[in-house]
Amino acid sequence: MSTTQLKIGAHVDQEDPIAEASARDADLAQFFLGDPQGWKGPEIRAGIDRLNSANIDLYVHSPYVINVATTNNRIRIPSRKLLAQHADAAASIGAKALIVHGGHVLKSDDPHEGIANWRKTFERWSPPLPIFIENTAGGENAMARGLDRLAMLWDVVGAFGAGFCLDTCHAHAAGIELATAVEQVTAITGRIDLVHANGSRDAFGSGADRHANLDDSELDPALIVKVVRQAKAPVVFETPNGAAGQSADIGYLRKHLS
Repeated sequence: MSTTQLKIGAHVDQEDPIAEASARDADLAQFFLGDPQGWKGPEIRAGIDRLNSANIDLYVHSPYVINVATTNNRIRIPSRKLLAQHADAAASIGAKALIVHGGHVLKSDDPHEGIANWRKTFERWSPPLPIFIENTAGGENAMARGLDRLAMLWDVVGAFGAGFCLDTCHAHAAGIELATAVEQVTAITGRIDLVHANGSRDAFGSGADRHANLDDSELDPALIVKVVRQAKAPVVFETPNGAAGQSADIGYLRKHLS
């Protein structure tokens, strides 16, 4: 696919994703279905049924609380249930995929236990739409932070057809050089299905997950353009400052891809 044909959009408010996407001149919209910090099931808002007829691709981001890797039963078991609920809801509105963070295990745990828990998640469940696992910024026992751990994870989840979402801010925070990130990641995962093209407020290797607009980033915007050009995957900006900030980010990327 030519980079000028890539669909580019933003993470928007769930009240009216189509209107929010239109305000940003976006080709796609990513949003939550409910409280991203809560354990309640997904909520399909009034009027969201019209999303299927809109000429905008839809992606749903699962709640941040989900952690299917953990050895803590009181978190892992509800996480599996909530992940399945959000997948069903996302599929019902015609979303392209559900994005979920890789999760983590406790400090005293063997990381292989978290990998095994991911395997059990897919062994016991057939998702109704693609599941994209996203790399994370911090945490020594995270499942999808560093490349070595990502390789461990993909040895398991790759067999179940899991997709991968590359977040540029998270990679930068984790100490992964963006200049070679796409090559290194695809050597592990085989492909990149979605790019979260986020600038960073913090220095390389900081472990801090604080997104920034491209014109206010410690992360060189040219590196983000390079990632998108190499990944050749749809793009979501999860950057601040509402429609104005995200519209500027989308415009910058389109200009530099043309």
